[in-house]
Amino acid sequence: MIYNLISYLIYFFVFLFGLEVGSFLNCVIYRLQAGESFLKGRSYCPHCKHKLSWQDLIPILSFLILKGKCRYCHQKISWQYPLVEISTGLIFLLIFNSKFLISNEFLIFQFLNFLYYSIVSCLLIIIFVYDLKHYLIPDKIIYPAITLAVIFNFKFLIFKQFQIFNYSILSAFGAAGFFLAIFLISRGKWLGFGDVKLGFFMGIFLGFPNILIALFFAYLIGAIIGIGLVFAKKKTLKSEVPFGPFLITGTFIALFFGNQIINWYLNFLNLTI
Repeated sequence: MIYNLISYLIYFFVFLFGLEVGSFLNCVIYRLQAGESFLKGRSYCPHCKHKLSWQDLIPILSFLILKGKCRYCHQKISWQYPLVEISTGLIFLLIFNSKFLISNEFLIFQFLNFLYYSIVSCLLIIIFVYDLKHYLIPDKIIYPAITLAVIFNFKFLIFKQFQIFNYSILSAFGAAGFFLAIFLISRGKWLGFGDVKLGFFMGIFLGFPNILIALFFAYLIGAIIGIGLVFAKKKTLKSEVPFGPFLITGTFIALFFGNQIINWYLNFLNLTI
């Protein structure tokens, strides 16, 4: 009973921490586009530029209390803000559960894993929203993500897990090469060069075979949403749609559920053969 209560409290605080981080990510996303530093200066309303007080910055609660409007100019606050906060909180819970609680590594390595996956997830959330809004994957975010993934993968060399390291490298160049070929053939019309960089990151971050899971779901979800937008007459077949958000969605699916999906698929093959 006491153990369960402690577990729920830990999950609750991890979620709260994720909400706070999500609030910070919203600031980063806005200031990245505005060309401002997110390390200096207080948060302010993007409409009236009024500096926000602490009551305006409570994740989710402030949005609900203010009924989705600025306290000072009464302009509508984008739904991006609470959605990013909630998404970050949920992703932190998934990371904590899958990369910390069920790990057999020493506590310090579990913590480093949690820190690594949390930071990378934050960078992916920024890319997701930024590409969705501005049709651009910012180099200031994707390059640090690649650097972190490369550094983290050196642990496989330290622990002499050469096969995993080699698969990660091959997956990175394979995914990047695949997207580069599409970029060159279409002359940048089907996807941007930022997707090539994102593909490289996905490969070294996920490794093989999870990179295949990520790409499969990225294209599947992209096709479903694209067709839905065309039928809803929101887009046409010639309309530009950012692919980064689909790639990142596929990345998260592969990260958290890749092993289960692969095991299900292998069992399914065994049953059909």
